[in-house]
Amino acid sequence: MNIEDWLDEIDRLDEQLVKLLNARSQCAIELGRIKRELGLAIYSPSREREVIAHVTSVNGGPLDREAVRRLFERIIDESRRIERVTVEKESKDGKSTYSKKRKKVSR
Repeated sequence: MNIEDWLDEIDRLDEQLVKLLNARSQCAIELGRIKRELGLAIYSPSREREVIAHVTSVNGGPLDREAVRRLFERIIDESRRIERVTVEKESKDGKSTYSKKRKKVSR
């Protein structure tokens, strides 16, 4: 492959990353709604440690463990932010979309 091919591949991968990050953010928003209804805090240091431990354990490189840790710390920070902002906005607007009939998730 030449330089243009590699640049095109990076563009395709970046598009996939954006889709995945948005899907992850949607999950965080839904979790935030559930946490609000259950009276749970948005910030969960133990869960964040679990996530970091998991992603660093499945890392096969070439990124090293610390690079993956730093990237996921940032992803988690942004997920927590969107979770908080969305829940606060919905609370202010009086919206509640979580149904207590949904399955309980342990974590």
